[in-house]
Amino acid sequence: MSKRWTKERAWEWYNRRPWLRGCNYMPSDAINHVDQWQALHFDDRIKTAEKEVALMKETGYNTVRIFPSMAHVCWLDDPDGFMERLERYISLFAEHSISCMIVLANDCMPPKTPEWKMPYVGEQSYDVGYHGGVKRSQHGKHTQPAPHFYLDNCESAEKYYEMVRQIVTAYKDDERICVWDVYNEPGNSMRRNITLPNLKRMFETVRAVRPIQPLTCGLFMMSPDEDIPLCEVEEYSLKHSDIITYHYYGGFEDHVRIIKRLKKEGRPLMNTEWMGRCLHNTVFDLFPLFYMEKIGSYNWGFVAGKYQTYEPWEVTWERYANGEETDVDFTVWFHDLYRPNHRPYDPREIDLIKKFCLLADKDFDRECKERKEK
Repeated sequence: MSKRWTKERAWEWYNRRPWLRGCNYMPSDAINHVDQWQALHFDDRIKTAEKEVALMKETGYNTVRIFPSMAHVCWLDDPDGFMERLERYISLFAEHSISCMIVLANDCMPPKTPEWKMPYVGEQSYDVGYHGGVKRSQHGKHTQPAPHFYLDNCESAEKYYEMVRQIVTAYKDDERICVWDVYNEPGNSMRRNITLPNLKRMFETVRAVRPIQPLTCGLFMMSPDEDIPLCEVEEYSLKHSDIITYHYYGGFEDHVRIIKRLKKEGRPLMNTEWMGRCLHNTVFDLFPLFYMEKIGSYNWGFVAGKYQTYEPWEVTWERYANGEETDVDFTVWFHDLYRPNHRPYDPREIDLIKKFCLLADKDFDRECKERKEK
């Protein structure tokens, strides 16, 4: 099994590419991740993606973060078909010079309630007016740890790891894949250290394939206050990632403090989830900051659609109603950059994004020239 990259190797990898900037992506006509990755209606979904990925390129983005693993039920239903559909997405992104960060597992799980049911292939339903298109979702308050659909059960876990090995093996030497995101938000949904054995095995499983790409696992519970220690599952993520990634939807000042805290690790840094306008986590504040610090950037969402991530998290409404969180601006979209007609939500945001993407590419061209001259 390969080992964690040295800091020198991580920086050499990072500096060989332009500033990575993009989004977490799902076609706007996909109801959920199953709807994106299953065979049913796939031709419609990929046609939508073709137009949106062209818009992504025009915006200046050069990378996406995608979640095929969240549609594990589609792999169980038809592994070969699932892998063919994954390749079609990767090829589409590559046609537009956009690399992929692939997420391999996830702890952002819905609570188990009488209304809950396992993911299934077939026609998908959604609720209008709710973040993620689900009334009782992973983005609401949890009163107890949520179960992981597959990894908490020994029998289903083996099939899940089989899927992970197949995906990583298929693309372990493929430059179109830029990073393996081993586990999304481990410990979320009140699971905390329950997830630690799963996280360790996921890292071990991916390292055993010996991919050329770096591995990462994003922190999302850490405090801007350096005196507050990380929980065990996040400490493990930090100490085993080749590239340091994190999620943060808070305001500018706390974001700066988190960056200061993470830069002490001495490794390249990426934010793989950001832009929650309601919580004052905005393009105007953060995109220039990421450019200046050369922090990889993946905002959540692209074109507003059936997944409805322009709506606030359900927990944001709940906290506001209970007086726990009052500084919320409900007059703006939460996520997403473009309207369904592909016009910007706010043209000033897109103008700013394009400006800094152009600056970043000029920086990279100059750096490449300087390296050649040396």
